[in-house]
Amino acid sequence: MDFIQRDTVTIAKDLLGVRVIYHDELQTYTGYIVETEAYVGKKDRAAHGFNGKRTPKVESLYKTGGTIYAHVMHTHLLINFVTQLEDEPEGVLIRAVEPEEGIEAMTHNRGKIGFDLTNGPGKWTKAFNIPRHLDGSKINEGHLQIDSKNRKYPKMIEESGRIGIPNKGEWTNKPLRFTVKGNPYVSRMRKSDMKHPDVTWRD
Repeated sequence: MDFIQRDTVTIAKDLLGVRVIYHDELQTYTGYIVETEAYVGKKDRAAHGFNGKRTPKVESLYKTGGTIYAHVMHTHLLINFVTQLEDEPEGVLIRAVEPEEGIEAMTHNRGKIGFDLTNGPGKWTKAFNIPRHLDGSKINEGHLQIDSKNRKYPKMIEESGRIGIPNKGEWTNKPLRFTVKGNPYVSRMRKSDMKHPDVTWRD
């Protein structure tokens, strides 16, 4: 997966269906990414690197594409994959995952079952038992990996405004959120729009 040569929106769409894998001491967790949001750097009023803002907390966002930017929001750990070259603070937030391996352990970690297990950016990281200290490390060089060969491909990708971004002018509603249409593990999915997960992927 190329995190440098392509624009961030293209990467955000291409990550849909990629298999994400996390190993802790006891367990391997896997799932398929079903929802992403693109954050396009210094011009993006909703991005942590807006106007080139640089603090120790966001330093990982300024590293080379393929770096993990992990940050806490409302006690939830959020995982972003940095895109672009060094000093270009762009990235993709991984918002939701369709779980595959380790569901029993995920259920224990979350105290939830069903779609609620991993249908949000802080939910899947808790289900996968992901620690904050991954911040600044590289994808596929440690315990958090992605598999873009044994992946799935969405039947349809839906584009919409990002979630939880009020008062950012035109950036509030820009269609920078990408979802696997109908997949029930997408966050805030209406019941009437849900399909069986299997039919949301290409055969």
